[in-house]
Order: sequence, then structure tokens, then C-alpha cells
Amino acid sequence: MDGELQEQLEGALNRHPDVKVNPDRRTMIADAVERREAMVAACGCLATWTPPESTGRSPRDTVIVRRPESEKNIDWDAPNNLPITPDTFDMVFADAIAALAAKPRLYAVDRVLGADSGHALPVRVVSDRALTALFADNMFRPVPSDIGKSCFAARPYTLLVCPYDKLDPARYTGRLRTIPKTGKTSNMVIAMDMDRRIGVVYGSAYGGSVKKLMFTVMNYLLPLEGILSLHCSANEGKNGDVALLLGLSGTGKTTLSADPRRALLGDDEHSWSDSGVANYENGCYAKLINLSPVKEPDIYKACFHEAPYLEHGAIVENAMVYADGRFDLDDERLTPNSRGSYPLTFLANIKTPPVAGHPKTILFLTADANGVLPPVARLSRNQAMLWFLMGYTSKLAGTETGIVDPKSTFSRFFGAPFMPLNPHVYARMLGEKLDKHGTKVYLVNTGWSGGAYGAGKRMDISLTREIVESALNGSLARVECFTDPVFHLDIPKSCPGVPDPAVLNPRNTWPDKVAYDERAKKLAAEFCAQFDKAYGGKAIDATVARECPGK
Repeated sequence: MDGELQEQLEGALNRHPDVKVNPDRRTMIADAVERREAMVAACGCLATWTPPESTGRSPRDTVIVRRPESEKNIDWDAPNNLPITPDTFDMVFADAIAALAAKPRLYAVDRVLGADSGHALPVRVVSDRALTALFADNMFRPVPSDIGKSCFAARPYTLLVCPYDKLDPARYTGRLRTIPKTGKTSNMVIAMDMDRRIGVVYGSAYGGSVKKLMFTVMNYLLPLEGILSLHCSANEGKNGDVALLLGLSGTGKTTLSADPRRALLGDDEHSWSDSGVANYENGCYAKLINLSPVKEPDIYKACFHEAPYLEHGAIVENAMVYADGRFDLDDERLTPNSRGSYPLTFLANIKTPPVAGHPKTILFLTADANGVLPPVARLSRNQAMLWFLMGYTSKLAGTETGIVDPKSTFSRFFGAPFMPLNPHVYARMLGEKLDKHGTKVYLVNTGWSGGAYGAGKRMDISLTREIVESALNGSLARVECFTDPVFHLDIPKSCPGVPDPAVLNPRNTWPDKVAYDERAKKLAAEFCAQFDKAYGGKAIDATVARECPGK
């Protein structure tokens, strides 16, 4: 952090009468309950609720300081990379320092992101909330004894969190966004200064604001050190074979990565360095709406196992709770984005520490509601880079009166809001890793077959599991393929464990072949339009661009 800002922060902490520096876990839990930041649920976990504006991320209030010395690194044309001026950030920082100084008690916790000590990022989280400190304890890793070997050892990050304070809109008129409905300036900001290595969460009580700010920071810093940063889950087989699963919400990433035969490294954020794969985090931040103890027993047990509350510490955010302390996870009146934060150690089948070798297999998961993509396709190096750039899936827009067409969603690198660098950086690094380590990449469609949403059927999970198993054990790499002319995909003619190979060709499953062809061309045209919009003039290799459907 910049010397002047460091001096301001240290001065505020040194002058404050009550600062708890790295309190133990039981103290943070006890303080959160005593200070009424959370209540103890029947099982012993902590239940908390945020204001309506803090039930999810606020992308339009998430900003990055734009400086001449580093602006060339960031894709400012991407809709998620919103700039603010250095002096505006300094105002936010000063307001955060003043707000924290006025609080009766502060918490400062020192953690790292990254299980590989060679590139673990030290971070100090400072807040007036015990629950924020506990969230950092759940999500970020303890400082390792060999942190001195990290390339970031002398470049730590600092995060100030004022979750329930609000900025003065009049002070920031013309500096922060104007809210369209009210015409007023926003009183919330999630701000990152990549050069001075400091962040501020001001006015957002959503735990994900803390988690995703630091993930974005890692996605900026690591590639500049030659390390690929990935929004993915990772697991490892008994023979040390590592798999990465990338996919947006609703594609089955959590379900498919939780394989009882494979040890989980983590479910969300990983690095791929010259040493192999490493989880950034110490915990999970799972979506809880409609969570089933039968279908997702590991996550359910992690959040809702019974234990004395001082030994528990899972944080359940914005879920419906009855007067007797029981949860109703199917009730979304508060928000459909209820969340549970818990340490990885609450799961049964995990890799400790969460580091492993280079991945043997990568799975790109999509839930294509158009019903035109195959259940599985084998991707070449350039195809893998293209589909990595596109990050495609479908989202279903429900209506009160019936079914509407699914909406194609493109999220670069399967995590667009958190990938600030120019896109060719991430794509090029993936290609280099695939070349060096011979990693096999597959596109796995967990969406619809036999027709689009409303006419076809969702892929049978048992079929998908057989396909994933064949990909992971290497047998799918040896089967004969044919090339789809529209999507340029190599589709297997057979797959071990799949009794009817006809289902592997999506066109075979449609009763109306002409309708399939029209729908396929429509989706390919959407790919083409999105590629041109997002990556035109972005230094994407021409051989990769040619793999785009519709080109």
C-alpha cells in the first residue's frame, strides 16, 4: 500500500481504543452473536440478514482506479471494468478511515489468498464487524510459515470493509454512478486500487463483495506474474490426476465436481502455475436456495451440521428462518441468492493442502437450452481458447404466462465480472499451458436434447456422469470423432458407458431436422456477433477467431 495511505491506516488503528488483531475463531463467533450481527440457529450455525441492496453483488458500483501507469493492462471496453479517478478513490479511502475510527471496536485479520506459498497474496482485512472478520477467516487462508517465498511477500493487499455505512451522495456527485430510477448518486462502492494494492467495500453488507473483490485482484495480479488465474472447481483422482471444471451458474459445476471418488481442492477459484494447481481459498460460499440434503449432502452438512455455536461458525446469509431456528431453503422471499460460508474442513472428501499437479483434463460446462450442442465435444487447443473466451451458457427467462426463448449468455473465461485484464492475456496463457502439459479439454453440455427448452428434455445426469467419467479416465480421448460444420466441434461417435451413441449427435435427437438446423444457425450467429462485439481489435489470434461458430 502507498506509504501515505499506510500511515493513515496505521495511525487510525494505533489511536483506536479497541482493536482486536487476529482474534481466535471462537472470539469472532462470540462477538458476532453478542453484538447482534447474527443469531444462533437451531443447528449452531450463524444466521444473518442484510439490507435489500446487499442481497447480492452490485456490479455497477464495483470500480477500478484508472491510472496512466497501469491502464494498458485492463480491458476498459468490457462492461464490468468501470473506472474511477485516483482522487475519487482517495476520498473513499478517507471516508472509510473516518468511519472506522468512529466505531466502538475494530477487527484486523491477516490472511492470504493462495495455497501455493510461491504466489500467496497476503491480505489484511479491517472492519468494524466481527462477522466480516469471521467471513475472512472462513474464506481466506491462514498465513503460512514460508510466506517469505511468495512473489507478493513485500506487496501485501489491504481491504477496508464498512458494510453498514453509506457514502454521502452529495460528496460524490459526478464521481460515482447515478442511480437511474432516482437520479441520485450511489451511496455504495466496491473499489479496487491495483497499483497501491488497497480495496474498500463501503455500503455493501453482502459477503460476496469481500470474496469477489479479492478474486478480481488475484485475476489481475497473477497473470502479470506468469500464473493463469481461473474461475473453476478442481478435484483430484486417487492416481493424482487433476481435473478442472469451468461453468456458469446452472451448468452443474458444483454437482459434478463433488465426486466421492475424487478429492476436492476447491469449488471456485484456482491458480495454474509452473508448479501446478492451487486453491485460493480456505472455504466455500455456496448458494443455498432449494439446497437439498439428498442431492447436495456435503454442502448441506457443512452449513447445517449440529454443533455448539462456538465450534460451528458457518455463516448463513439471507435465508428464511422460522422462530424455532430452523431454515426454509425453498423460501426465496428475502432473495433467491441466499448463501452459506464455511471452511473447506467442513467437507468430508477434500485435498489438504489444496494443491496438486498439472491438470490432465479440463471440462467446460454449458447448459445449452437451445438443444443444439452435443452432450460432449473434444476441443483442440484453438477451440479450447475460443470457448474459454466465450464462456457460453443459456439462461431461462420465465414469464407468468408461459415459456419464452432462452437467452444466450456469454461470460468471458466463465467469470466475466472478475477478469479485468485484456482478454488475450488469459486466452494466450491457457493455450501455452495446454501445449506444455498436454491437457485434454472437453465441452460438456448439461442442457437440453431433442429440442429447445420447452420441447426437448434436460440431459440425464446419469448420461453426463458417464461422459465425465470417460473424459477423466482418458477413454474418451481415444474414440473416433466427426466434425460439426456449424460449431466446428469434434463430436465423439461413441462414448464408453453410453449405450446409444445416437444421442451424442444432437441433430439425431430432434424429430424435425430442419428446425434443428435453423436453431443451430441462430445460436452460431449469436456467437459470431458476441465475438465481434467483445473481441474485435483485441489482439485475439486469427487461428483462434476462426474457431468461432458462425465464422
